[in-house]
Amino acid sequence: MKQKIKLLLDDTYPAKGSRSVAFFIQGLILLSLVAFSIETLPDLSENSIYWLQVIEFVCVILFTIEYVFRIYVADKKLKFIFSFFGIVDLLAILPFYLSFVVDLRSLRTLRFVRLFRVFKLVRYNRAIKHFTNAISIAKEEILLFLFVTVILIYLAAVGIYYFENAAQPNHFSSIFSSLWWAIVTLTTVGYGDIYPITAGGRVFTFFILLIGLGIVAIPTGIISSALTKTIDEKLPK
Repeated sequence: MKQKIKLLLDDTYPAKGSRSVAFFIQGLILLSLVAFSIETLPDLSENSIYWLQVIEFVCVILFTIEYVFRIYVADKKLKFIFSFFGIVDLLAILPFYLSFVVDLRSLRTLRFVRLFRVFKLVRYNRAIKHFTNAISIAKEEILLFLFVTVILIYLAAVGIYYFENAAQPNHFSSIFSSLWWAIVTLTTVGYGDIYPITAGGRVFTFFILLIGLGIVAIPTGIISSALTKTIDEKLPK
């Protein structure tokens, strides 16, 4: 029985029953996300709220059964519980049960945690699996890139502070207030809420924008290379 349940929950197993279970759970996830979105609509009728609560109750019960079965069939139960999918499965149902013991004023935050159900779809989507494998392969390069980016943001904030502080003390009052400008400029977003007005500040901004263009392109290349590698490994030799 344990082996049969394990095969049914294995979305990579080619049997019809396994695929049906996978599609059913994906449908539940999408249904719960749609219900979660509808709950945010203003002026919902009592009847609508009732049916949304029914949908949430049914989804949570079925997700709970799935979670319990996955723990039951796991060879290393603690490893599954603390794995990425184990934590996602737990967070998908936890807000519902905590709502019985937590102060009602905290429910809004708890309901937001239900959004983690979207990550349950990762388990059933091969394309997303390729992407997560690519992230895993390139994690050292990505961490190095993030570290360098944080340093560049700080240096950009320091530079613009010294160029613009005297001319715009309200916008560039400190290095901390200059960090917002540095982030927006390095990511090439450019909201235009704060900008340099001195000649030195504008020249400095020009070089920061050039660096920002490279910052946008680098992670794309890293992830593309890792995606190509992970897809090639899946192809039959």
